[in-house]
Amino acid sequence: MRESRRRVLGAGSILAGSLFLPQPWAWVWAQSNQEGTLKLLKAPKVALVVGNSKYKDAPELKNPANDAKGIGDTLKAAGFEVNTLLDTGREQLIDAIRTYVRAMEQKKAVGLFYFAGHGVQLAWRNYMLPIDAVIDKIDDIGKESVDIARLMEGLTKAGNPMNVIILDACRENPFGKDFRVEHKGLSQMDAPTHTILAYATSPGNVASDGDGANGLYTENLLREMKVPEAKIEDVFKRVRLGVRRKTNGAQIPWESTSLEDDFWFLPPKELRRVGEEEKEKQFDAELALWEKVANSKEAAPFEDYLRRYPSGRMSELAQLALDRILARTGERRIEISRQEGNPYTKGSARADTAFKVGDSYSQVEKDLATGAEKDRYIDEVSEVRENEVVFKSGLILDLLGNLIQLPDGRRYTARQDQPLEYAVGRSWRTRFSAKDEKRGRSASLEFEFRITGKESITVPAGTFDCFVVEGLAVGTNDLGYRTETRLKRWMAPDRVRRNVARETLRKVFVPRKPKPAARIDLSHLGPIERVLESVRVELVAFKQS
Repeated sequence: MRESRRRVLGAGSILAGSLFLPQPWAWVWAQSNQEGTLKLLKAPKVALVVGNSKYKDAPELKNPANDAKGIGDTLKAAGFEVNTLLDTGREQLIDAIRTYVRAMEQKKAVGLFYFAGHGVQLAWRNYMLPIDAVIDKIDDIGKESVDIARLMEGLTKAGNPMNVIILDACRENPFGKDFRVEHKGLSQMDAPTHTILAYATSPGNVASDGDGANGLYTENLLREMKVPEAKIEDVFKRVRLGVRRKTNGAQIPWESTSLEDDFWFLPPKELRRVGEEEKEKQFDAELALWEKVANSKEAAPFEDYLRRYPSGRMSELAQLALDRILARTGERRIEISRQEGNPYTKGSARADTAFKVGDSYSQVEKDLATGAEKDRYIDEVSEVRENEVVFKSGLILDLLGNLIQLPDGRRYTARQDQPLEYAVGRSWRTRFSAKDEKRGRSASLEFEFRITGKESITVPAGTFDCFVVEGLAVGTNDLGYRTETRLKRWMAPDRVRRNVARETLRKVFVPRKPKPAARIDLSHLGPIERVLESVRVELVAFKQS
């Protein structure tokens, strides 16, 4: 099917027609809400830290006591009220958790729970082993251990503003060869509201106890927690990178997050609104580093970028490049175990980047408001380069599916609308620009994306279990009018490499002007909302290797 003119214009219409400039502190999503961040920083901070080493009926561990002491001292230095417990029995651990949850409810504190020791999963539930656990058969696990779900349910009821749960408990089978549970390590669980849940390694895998005074995971965690002005999610991203590289991919920490506000262990001395000029300068520095490393064939430049910008506007692209380089150099990277049937998670997936010549995707474009059909087209892959997927129409994407070039020749700077890893709660940012040589105009736009849920949808190509990706950009155009662009995508990365469906709603808000004759002031009515683009695109059929 021939590429239609409407298709060519529609693909780039987010930037067509007006100059979009990112507006600082304009995001309506809570993650960028400065008021919420200030409340977190002013809230009390309370931690329960547990290190279990001396097990009665399981191998003794050498690191948890040191790990717990190190975490406790670091948290105290960061202003936490800390209760550190070593070698706890079941009743003591249950009582400590009950007291901790009560403190969260009463104080409305920022809470941090850390456990180092033996852990096990059974029937998708995760259990911490107290030192006095006596387990002779599978049925004993629930009676002799402490269910992590009990902690999370208590914190959910407590209603405190934020929780951090860290489980350095993904070690080898503590029961020996004669007693085996069905799955190794701990099970995948989605973080409750306002929580980040962190494991020492990915679900279904195990972590070593470590060779030094601290376990490898906590050794990296202690170092990154002490970095001034490091946001909490950046702390865990740097830990993941450090542990992965140290183990050549044999241990990769994992997190599930539902955090909505920024938090630091060592916050900036003051929070201030970043002006557009300063924000532009910061982005230019990040972009310059990215352009310097983007075509590298070595791992080190991408590692450097990810350590400096763990949540950067090109971090998804950097992670993909690093993965490919390390795979070529022999890294045998572990993967998250399959989670079919797990009721405690909506699962996770990685983007499928294995585009092949001949892959094709037939799509229909409809008016978002009326459902009326506007166009149909087919994108067919004609060439796959090192970092680009070229279609017969002239459309070029990167391996994640991000737009590089429109069929009319307009090119974009690096952008990451699509993530490398899918899990509910994940968020990321991107900023990109394009130049229209014919009009002599350029445009830039900054989006904040979040995976907001998972749902089953039916389109002409069939029914798909999809991650829902939502994006928002708020800014001003070249006339000074406020603009708002909302994107929504349904992605099934385990089945198809392109969007199953996507929606774009783009608006401009024009100030009201007095009527010429009566000179009546209408400003109190608010600006006039004008819809510039309102489309839904659905997958009709696809063919891919």
